[in-house]
Amino acid sequence: MAQAQTSERQHPPRRRLAPRRLVRAVAAATAGAAVLAAAGLTIAEAGAQEGPEAAQTWDLVWSDEFNGSAGSQPSTANWIYDLGHGYPGGPGNWGTGEIAAHTNDPANVSMDGSGNLEITALRDAAGQWTSARIETVRADFKPPPGGTLKVEGRLQLPQVNGEAALGYWPAFWSMGAPFRGNHWNWPGIGEIDFMENVNGLDWTFGTLHCGVAPGGPCNEFNGLAGQTYCGGSCHSGFHTYGMEWDESGAAGQLRWYVDGTLFHTIDEGDLPADTWAQMTDHAGYFLLLNLAIGGAFPDGVSGQATPTAATEPGHSMLVDYVRVFTAGGGGTGEPTDPPTTGGPGGERDAFASIAAASFDASSGATAGGSSIGPLGNGDWARYDDVDFGSTSPVDFVARVASGAGGGVSGLVEVRIDSATANPIGSFAIANTGGWTSWRDVPGNVASVTGTHDVFLTFTSGQPQDFVSVQEFHFRH
Repeated sequence: MAQAQTSERQHPPRRRLAPRRLVRAVAAATAGAAVLAAAGLTIAEAGAQEGPEAAQTWDLVWSDEFNGSAGSQPSTANWIYDLGHGYPGGPGNWGTGEIAAHTNDPANVSMDGSGNLEITALRDAAGQWTSARIETVRADFKPPPGGTLKVEGRLQLPQVNGEAALGYWPAFWSMGAPFRGNHWNWPGIGEIDFMENVNGLDWTFGTLHCGVAPGGPCNEFNGLAGQTYCGGSCHSGFHTYGMEWDESGAAGQLRWYVDGTLFHTIDEGDLPADTWAQMTDHAGYFLLLNLAIGGAFPDGVSGQATPTAATEPGHSMLVDYVRVFTAGGGGTGEPTDPPTTGGPGGERDAFASIAAASFDASSGATAGGSSIGPLGNGDWARYDDVDFGSTSPVDFVARVASGAGGGVSGLVEVRIDSATANPIGSFAIANTGGWTSWRDVPGNVASVTGTHDVFLTFTSGQPQDFVSVQEFHFRH
């Protein structure tokens, strides 16, 4: 989802392109005048390659599993809703020429009740399009020093093709943190696109934008792109799109994957040193999910203005999850572990993330980095001075993992002010696929307000350990 800044006005060719030659173009507003740049780009389908052979031990540092009830919306603790046609003070039409107004209406962005986020493009009776775009609150995603960052999402593209798909532009991507509060420093601060697709075609792109525009070392406004057909067609159900930013070697490397298969690589040495430094020597990146309608990219690929009268509203991009992992490094870099509110000797906000390892007292619970466990029957951890305010929560969510053997399970419980008080809420957990296979699991809770000591307790009918916990929080 490139942001372009240029004083020239060009038009994409009014012709259908050859199957393997694609036009990527972007639009921006400058000083009250709309501008558009377009350029041709030839990209060959990457061959099936395996990722680096060195085994990685990944630590989950952030995720959203989108497990809310049907019609509920992504948490504002995790996501910012981008609204309208652009950032205040930034390029119009988000700098891309897209025409849909982004909203926070549940009709455009909400959970489907089946474990997915649903972003839907709609058109009203007057022909006006709406859709949605969200970005993570956190903007510090980057590798720890000497380590690796992995960003991964499992998505299904809008299930529409042909003329009915003209103008559809789903994307899963990221932008360098300095873009917040500026909006005119693109592409130098970096943009890493994990997945882009237009017009219902069978392929997706993975792209790096950097340097200067137009031209520059990253061939702007096209960027440095790789193309994949997801083993046949990217429209065949859900696919997993991922990117690894590896700083573990003598030089950095970016790698793009689909369903675990490497299809695009950029080495630090492929770029001038100052270009790589400008896009990496800052706080990190924030992540975005959006479904655009129209714009210079789908226009350029189709050879006509999109959407058209034949474009069909009502189709959705589905997102099963977004997860961020780190591996290796010294453990002191970004991204940090989920932020802890309060800690020993300080008050905690019940509705913000509480790191499990920040307990004030425990029995049987040991901290292992950013988590506690494995835990079994009778273990507990206490978190002092948790402030619920005057509004009772409706549930709590804990990030848990389990490598327990078959038939071994247990309850994660919440108790107030005593490890032996009756639980106000709980959920059951069994093997999740391993002790580092983290999941966010919700459990309903009874009414509670004010400030209390909160106990996580662990109960099982078997003697074996059954769970580890990374963080928990309550929700209104």
